[in-house]
Amino acid sequence: MAEAHSAVAFTFSVTHEGVDVNVNHEALWAIWSSGVLSWKKRIGRMKNNFINGMYPAGPISLLFLMAIVLALKLADVDPSWGLINYIQDHLPGAWDYRFLDTRFHSINLYISCCLFSILLWILKVTFLRICLRILLSYMGWMYEIRGKMSMKTKMWAGLVRLIGGRTPLLNSYQNSLPNLPVPAVKDTLKRYLLSVRPLMDDEEYEKMKKLATEFEESLGSKLQRYLILKSWWATNYVSDWWEEYVYLRGRSPIMVNSNFYGVDALLVKPSCIQVARAANVIHCILMYRRDLEREELKPLMLNKTVPLCSAQYEKQFNSTRIPGIETDTLVHRKHGEHIVVYHKGRFFKVYLRHKGRILMPCEIELQLQKILDDPSEPAPGEKHLAALTAGDRVPWAKARKEYFSKGKNKASLDAIEKAIFFVALDDEPQDYDPNDESKLNRFGHSMLHGKGYDRWFDKSFTLVVTSNGRIGFNAEHSWADAPIMAHMWEVSTVTARKIGYTEDGHCLGDAEIQPPNPIKLEWDLPLPCQDVIKNSLQVANQLLNDVDLHLIMHNQYGKGFIKTCKVSPDAYIQMALQLAYITDQGKFCLTYESSMTRLFREGRTETVRSCSLDSVAFCRAMEDKTKTVEDRKKLLRQACDNHQQLYRDAMTGKGVDRHLFCLYVVSKYLGEESPFLQQVLSQPWRLSTSQTPHQQTDMIDLKKHPDHICGGGGFGPVADDGYGVSYIIAGEDCIMFHVSCKNSCSTTNSKKFGDRIVKAMNDIKNLFNTD
Repeated sequence: MAEAHSAVAFTFSVTHEGVDVNVNHEALWAIWSSGVLSWKKRIGRMKNNFINGMYPAGPISLLFLMAIVLALKLADVDPSWGLINYIQDHLPGAWDYRFLDTRFHSINLYISCCLFSILLWILKVTFLRICLRILLSYMGWMYEIRGKMSMKTKMWAGLVRLIGGRTPLLNSYQNSLPNLPVPAVKDTLKRYLLSVRPLMDDEEYEKMKKLATEFEESLGSKLQRYLILKSWWATNYVSDWWEEYVYLRGRSPIMVNSNFYGVDALLVKPSCIQVARAANVIHCILMYRRDLEREELKPLMLNKTVPLCSAQYEKQFNSTRIPGIETDTLVHRKHGEHIVVYHKGRFFKVYLRHKGRILMPCEIELQLQKILDDPSEPAPGEKHLAALTAGDRVPWAKARKEYFSKGKNKASLDAIEKAIFFVALDDEPQDYDPNDESKLNRFGHSMLHGKGYDRWFDKSFTLVVTSNGRIGFNAEHSWADAPIMAHMWEVSTVTARKIGYTEDGHCLGDAEIQPPNPIKLEWDLPLPCQDVIKNSLQVANQLLNDVDLHLIMHNQYGKGFIKTCKVSPDAYIQMALQLAYITDQGKFCLTYESSMTRLFREGRTETVRSCSLDSVAFCRAMEDKTKTVEDRKKLLRQACDNHQQLYRDAMTGKGVDRHLFCLYVVSKYLGEESPFLQQVLSQPWRLSTSQTPHQQTDMIDLKKHPDHICGGGGFGPVADDGYGVSYIIAGEDCIMFHVSCKNSCSTTNSKKFGDRIVKAMNDIKNLFNTD
């Protein structure tokens, strides 16, 4: 309890000699430092909001404009066509100044010139922002072949660079991004029917076509009007409903079903010492968070010209999903300077700042080592406590309200929920061995679900560090999509490798101070609460034991070869997945590929329906022995071109599924039943795919360090009888695949499907090896 005593700033006692006051100067200094840090952050946010509010103009341009206006006015040149004189005559006390000496007249003149300059500058900022929004609404560049840009697009790109400013903060472009447009119902239905045509026979298709026509002619136009009204009022007509109804209202476990994971760079191992590797990465994540709070991270730009929305970064840290009976709540706190570490069934609160600065890696290593050396045992029920976040949401919500609303349980739960992020120091090793694929599979399992009780699945993310120094993460999905975590992961892990380690694997440097001791969280969990924990753990075990996960490092070839085929690497891989699926299942299925809509303000994702008439034609040609190699290559390029068109449509707001989803939500609010929408939204995605972005920054030079490729990440299967496939194009010569399905399904097998993917990749490559 020493830490608890040192947290008391002062004590006093009354004796016969008077009042004896004892002041703890260190505690008071900590309180003072926290207050100063809080005010610094407030002032920083105010400054950034001011700069973002005037972007793409800057404060220097205002001063420059004031100087020009004042100089012209003093030279008897009126740049305002009399407006400055009008302002001067109507300032408070202006009439009295006329009878005083010229000093007061000059002051009045200066004030009038400044007010006119501010007015003119505001008009300039508004004009530039409107122009930038109009320019960013142009999507024609997306459909042009790279390297063959039209004159119109070249002029557009030049204007965007000219008006867009030179030194933007992370959120500088937010007010200039266009809103996501609402497609016409007729266009969405046309694209939908085209996407399901290869999956239906003539009778099924005609029935669906009839339902679509009836929907368009009756209920569709009514629902569309409400949706257009929302698009005028809300920043984004999809995102808030997507977050609420797809993520937060789900009552099933979020472990495996919603959360996703990422793994280490597999070919390098900077340190085998657990606490050293953890300390370096934690420090680098804190530096990333500092840059994020200051908005010093550069906004991501497509083709170094078009900015992507940065709204999702806001809740990356100090955020927790809070369970509820009917819906969960995503809570983000702007303050908090500690993490919570889980090790061998115990939770520790670890402060990461001391006297106004972030602790160095070597100091954090000392803190974590104390946790490893702590011999204490978990309190009854504490070891499996986090299983509450892995099980069903309703029992967790009820337990939270009943057993964690007061006393030490509330204090300890607050420490977890207010933490910057959660850290799990595992007591088992994980690794990659090219001669033993089961090790990599176990690594993936560990990051996806662990033991079901050693990750806090409600936190925005859990950093996992294994006993032999491997790292990974498990991320909650409602607050953001995978590219946001991938960005942080790339910056933090690359920076950690650059910081380096000593020859024996410890963090570099010597501790300048004695860092704050970790504080063991205390729990008083009654037997009924422990029963709820046991039930949640049982649900979690059933779920994680049903996961069949297989990871593949495909290093026969990668992006380098695919580009010589003159097709998109992503489209190429999608065609390989279609070929693998038809080989595995003997039929085609509705296929989901995640695409982003971050070209629009608060955009998240859209679905690319990868199974198309063209992809089916290519796959059938690969099985048709009468087709020549040239026929197959032609159909491949045609399928890839069509897929790219679908991907571009999804990115530019012309997708199918988010529009239909929102129409369905409106119908539920109005109490209207739509057989068409019900059938569309009940169709299962038996092949769910996603590409993890790589090299979102310029920090990795894979030509110099080809072994620094990221291992990517994955997610659980979406359908009970389907596959989940995540892949990352890691450099020129490697592609990582993460394949998941369920053990309970007799028709799926992740290892078998992984082998089908590898064979499909080789079969497509062989089409070009005959040249």
